[in-house]
Amino acid sequence: MTGVPASAANGSSKTGPSQAEATSSEAEGGTKPPRGAKIAAAAVNQASVWNIANLLTMLRLLLVPAFVALMLADGGYDPAWRSVAWAAFAVAMITDLFDGHLARTYNLVTDFGKIADPIADKAIMGAALICLSGLGDLPWWVTIVILGRELGITLLRFLVIRYGVIPASRGGKLKTLTQGVAVGMYILALTGWLASLRFWVMGAAVVLTVVTGLDYVRQAIVLRRQGIAERKAALEETEA
Repeated sequence: MTGVPASAANGSSKTGPSQAEATSSEAEGGTKPPRGAKIAAAAVNQASVWNIANLLTMLRLLLVPAFVALMLADGGYDPAWRSVAWAAFAVAMITDLFDGHLARTYNLVTDFGKIADPIADKAIMGAALICLSGLGDLPWWVTIVILGRELGITLLRFLVIRYGVIPASRGGKLKTLTQGVAVGMYILALTGWLASLRFWVMGAAVVLTVVTGLDYVRQAIVLRRQGIAERKAALEETEA
């Protein structure tokens, strides 16, 4: 007889490793995570790039060469092929509406998505405009104005990102919608009053493109001035 209950002795021997693990965990500065939590977290991080939002973005990128091939099939003037090309363009525009919303709503934002999403947007619209101008359906100056604005504003966002983010405005969203409708109407082999209507829709798209582009430039200038002023004030406060 040692005076120590057998249950206590057994319990001590069984719980010794667990206590050591708990002590080690506490020594590391926190509560012991659930078994397998680190493995699960690592799996989520590794698979995050394959979320539904990024898959839609990848689909849009893959649709660009497919759209160009359909658009230029049989010389580029066959109504049937143009209708199929329009369907590919429409799918790309629809996925553009959903991937960003899904990423923000379900916390699926990734570095890949931040880079690939704007590239996919500009690629499908640029491919459509260049094909239309190359086929003589749309004046080249329209393509130059729209693409020049899109690339210029994208570059401007990167230049002022150190001071803040320029949010997408309602006018910008309306511009994107109007551009999509106008380009879609030009892709289809329309005749009669619909052919006349698409001219005016494209005109509205060009006006919105220029106006919203100038507004983004104004926002960028204001944002830069505010950022410089805040940094200067913070520096003066630190020196004081």
